[in-house]
Amino acid sequence: MEDSEEETEAPELPLEILVYILSFLHAADRKEASLVCRSWYGASQDPSFQRKVTFSFPASAASLELVRGLSRRSRCSLRISQLDGFSLSRSLLLEVGVCLGPKVESLALPGSSVTEASLLGLLPRLTSLRQLDLRGLDSLFMSGAFLSREEHRRQVGSALCGLEELDLSDLRYLSDLTFTRLTGCTPRLRRLSLAGCHIAFEFDPYRGCPVGAVEDSSALLSLRNLKRLLTQQRSTLVALDLSRTSITPESLRSIAQVQDLKLEELYLQGCKELTDYSVEILVKHQPGLLQLDISECMELTSRSVEAVARGLKSLSRLSLSNDWRITEKGLGDLLVLPGLKVLDLSRCLNISGAEMVSGLKRSSSTRAPLERLNFRSCTYIKDLAVFSLAQLLGGGLRELDLTSCVNVTDLSVCAVATYLQRLLVLRLGWCKEVTDWGLLGMLQNAECQLHDETGDNGPRFTRTFGNMGFFKPPRMPFEDKPKLVTQMDLQQFQEQAGASLLALRRLRELDLSACIKLTDSSITQVVKYPDLQRLSLSMLPDVTDASLVRRRTCQRLQNLYLSCCSNITDRSLQLLMRHCKRLKTLDVSRCKNVSMTTVELLHSNLPFLETVHHRVAGADLPLSD
Repeated sequence: MEDSEEETEAPELPLEILVYILSFLHAADRKEASLVCRSWYGASQDPSFQRKVTFSFPASAASLELVRGLSRRSRCSLRISQLDGFSLSRSLLLEVGVCLGPKVESLALPGSSVTEASLLGLLPRLTSLRQLDLRGLDSLFMSGAFLSREEHRRQVGSALCGLEELDLSDLRYLSDLTFTRLTGCTPRLRRLSLAGCHIAFEFDPYRGCPVGAVEDSSALLSLRNLKRLLTQQRSTLVALDLSRTSITPESLRSIAQVQDLKLEELYLQGCKELTDYSVEILVKHQPGLLQLDISECMELTSRSVEAVARGLKSLSRLSLSNDWRITEKGLGDLLVLPGLKVLDLSRCLNISGAEMVSGLKRSSSTRAPLERLNFRSCTYIKDLAVFSLAQLLGGGLRELDLTSCVNVTDLSVCAVATYLQRLLVLRLGWCKEVTDWGLLGMLQNAECQLHDETGDNGPRFTRTFGNMGFFKPPRMPFEDKPKLVTQMDLQQFQEQAGASLLALRRLRELDLSACIKLTDSSITQVVKYPDLQRLSLSMLPDVTDASLVRRRTCQRLQNLYLSCCSNITDRSLQLLMRHCKRLKTLDVSRCKNVSMTTVELLHSNLPFLETVHHRVAGADLPLSD
């Protein structure tokens, strides 16, 4: 072919081929690819990529056009905020009903004061609705007249006959009458939330008599009415949230004993009157529970843990957060449960992990691997427990939270890097004994032995552990910081692969906040994760711009926290502008060398940036779209 001959344009790939190619991309990469050209954008909008997308927007004139554009979709979920009783909000809801009515599967109206007339004009059009979130909409229930007309109940009931999830959390004016009218329109509920509602479980303060002694109340929701709903919809209802209510032990017993009610999920967070006896009764009558949240129930002890371990053989998620009276007793039996995947023990101050290790050793061949483990603020958790748990949990664990476990040191970090290499989330905030050596997997000096507090010998770490050794630096009472890492040390690190955080290649979230002994020496070498989306380096006084210069590999980073990093300057923000195009949240509050001018420039140049926190004139001011 001669040079003068014109080159022919390559044929455009069919839409089906483009969709197939994009299916191999991470969601964030697919979003970026959609900006290349019109055909790629069209391929990125294929329904196969849009299964669980929620469109969130405020009530505004611009939202009217957005709603009209969504009419091309076959299904959609909406989260509309800041609705009020004025004409713009009424017009927006009317547009949603006209353009999207039978296509809306989920609707939430947070931070709104929508009127009854506006909502009644919308709901009858939402014939495919499966999830309805009315939490905090006091304006709707304050008058007590919502759905009082038979005609309105018939219209709404016809549309919502297939509703599966109803959230009525934090409604101060929910009463027997309005509750009965609304749930009468939703006969097939699977999930119901009444968290934070004023429910009269034992005594009616308005009438001065026991609940249930008289007819339905127009002022409050009663236990009698709640039980009536549970009885009517017992064949479908599987999830109930009564968190932050004043439920009593006898009331919980009454609910648990509703005939033929088979709950799979029960949330009782912050129900402070509950006792061990009430949990034992619950477990006896609802043995099919898969998820149980009894966090912040201050009266509970290890009796409740033992009851759960004995009675809930199919349990997959358990939260005991902030139950400060719970001890080690029963935790070993709990971890024998074959399906337990999520365990939250945060702020359980008497937990050391010893019984958990014992339980894991007993059940290693039969139980499903734990995926999420939360030890936040468990101050008795030490290196021996972390090492043993990491070794026993192995590749199954995806999330580990050791925030404020003040006795955790470099030994724990190296154990995590050695045994938990499939972690997606690691939180080490406020672990002030973690140093550069731990992150680099290069523990110093002499051989270190760990001993169980009971007197039995624990695991010993020697120079043959891993490829680089596993040693604990000597602790001197007069030393504020460990020995600094030298250039020769870094060269050794680069030549030999050890148990460093580099091994955690799948990490999406890393929190090193207030690990005050960390410096650029380890941050620049170790924090190189291609899928990292959330990174916190707040309150690290020795971290400088150098730590961010090397962050070019973190192109998926969406949330970055650098507050109180006094050595971070405008240079870091300029690097973020060039290399972190997907950034959504940035915290540079109390970074004295970061200027407001550069913050504003960053905010205007990053298309997805939603919030920037920056200290100005003595106050932290968020900038947001």
